[in-house]
Amino acid sequence: MKTSLLYLNIGLFALVFLASCGHSSKETDPLSESDNIPVRVAYVDSLQSTEKISATGLVTTINDGKYAFKIGGVISKILVHEGQFFKKGQLLAALNTTEVNSGLDQAKLNVEKANRDYTRAMNLYKDSVTTLEQVQNAKTALNVAQKAEEAVAFNSEYSAIYAPNDGFVSEKIGNVGEVVAAGAPVLAINETNGNNDYELKVGVTDKEWAAISIGQKANVTLDGFPGKTIAATVFRKSQAADQTGGAFQVELKLQLGVIKPAAGMFGKADIATGATTDRKIIPYDALIEADGNKASVFEVAENNKVKRVPIVIASFDNRNVYVKSGLENVSRIVISNSPFLNEQSVIKIIK
Repeated sequence: MKTSLLYLNIGLFALVFLASCGHSSKETDPLSESDNIPVRVAYVDSLQSTEKISATGLVTTINDGKYAFKIGGVISKILVHEGQFFKKGQLLAALNTTEVNSGLDQAKLNVEKANRDYTRAMNLYKDSVTTLEQVQNAKTALNVAQKAEEAVAFNSEYSAIYAPNDGFVSEKIGNVGEVVAAGAPVLAINETNGNNDYELKVGVTDKEWAAISIGQKANVTLDGFPGKTIAATVFRKSQAADQTGGAFQVELKLQLGVIKPAAGMFGKADIATGATTDRKIIPYDALIEADGNKASVFEVAENNKVKRVPIVIASFDNRNVYVKSGLENVSRIVISNSPFLNEQSVIKIIK
């Protein structure tokens, strides 16, 4: 009797064990249909677009420079300040002319003496008292004195700085009372006639420089005037790279209208090169792990699988992303539930 009960207990235990094993096996089955991740997909479109080159730079004017005195001396007055506009012919700064006037008076006295010496030599020559060589020497001395007077008078004219064109002062370098050497900058200026002479100087790479031509159109935005697009035209290209940064300089003439920028404002330019390129277009929702102009998307692969594809972004607008490279052989991409996917995921496409 005891033996029969023992066999019965062993049999019940075996049935419970087998039942539990069967339940566990069901839980570890591969993903069933209900475990597939539902996603929406979109086809990759293409668009022929005009190739653009984006570059940044600073606003300046077509002509800028530094005004200086031709001779050295003590600055007696500076009649303009930084940011002030001036007109052509306006007096901007002047030296103390005491020393200059003294030199000019001395030169005039030398001319008068040389003229008297020449006159005396001519009279003596007529009386056969002196020689022709002595007369010629007196004439040469007179000519030298006259030329010296002309040089001093010329330098005297440049003891003051007059504006050769309309413009404004971007920096006041010298101050009243300072002793400056000949040619030392006193005022940094930008020449301009209204708003017609402003430009944006941008730096580009060697390949971009080669793709840009004089006369090409561009759109410029300035940080100081957000939301306003300024038309511009390429009018000058540097023929040598910048020694410090290595970039090539391109100058864009701005069509400002009523906008009045300040020199030194930061701006961005999109230059249309005229060349066309085939861009792939995808929705924003397709992007994963975007970093700058690099990102990834999930391509719909075979057997309801996905494949991560790295891409390079060219540009974007309010709705779409324009892809520069990476989607050449891709037709469909995932546009929903991307954060829940990896390359081992099984998907279920929904509408």
